[in-house]
Amino acid sequence: MSIIANRVSRLISGSVNAAIQSVENMSPDMMMEQAIREVEGAIADVRAELGKSTAERHLASKKLAENSGKHEELAEQIKIAVSQSRDDLASAAISRQMDLEAQIPVLEETVAGATEREKELEGYIDALKGKRADMQEELKLFKARKAEMPENTVIDAGGNPSSQHEINKAVDQAAAAFDRASGHASDMLGTSGKDAAQLSELKSLARESEVEKRLSALKDNSA
Repeated sequence: MSIIANRVSRLISGSVNAAIQSVENMSPDMMMEQAIREVEGAIADVRAELGKSTAERHLASKKLAENSGKHEELAEQIKIAVSQSRDDLASAAISRQMDLEAQIPVLEETVAGATEREKELEGYIDALKGKRADMQEELKLFKARKAEMPENTVIDAGGNPSSQHEINKAVDQAAAAFDRASGHASDMLGTSGKDAAQLSELKSLARESEVEKRLSALKDNSA
């Protein structure tokens, strides 16, 4: 379960049930109204998370477009440097292109992840709104039945479909919508200081080799 799904699930299944238990001496209709307010609070929280995911997707998409434009600009500059035999400038520009290219997978993953979260959160909102509607309808029916009863009739939480058990069941069903969410986790593998230094040196050598390879190819194409 993702962090967001886990947090909202706790809010629904934990906070709502806790609220019901804390007012267990209240009438069933008051307990149901409290449960509905808690679900509405969860909807507001999920909407806030949805806004964050949308903003994250927009920013990553914008950065992708900027990087693409910069990469093309550098490509034109490299051609000029090669034509003027300025290998130093061409190498620097190629190195910068490689930096931009390294960011692409991360940015694309950010966009894809944010898009997926948006769909997930929208599903949570729909599920909660549906549960709220069910609970509101149940409350309406309970009040209607209550109004038809003789005055001074005592309605406990165990004799009607609107009992405390049914209220808790309805709330648990709202929480169950979040239990289907799946999260993604990544592992970080550490290395010793010596290994890290050697890997860093190897990475630098590979980078220099790639720069030289690209520069050589550009020079061959321009010959």
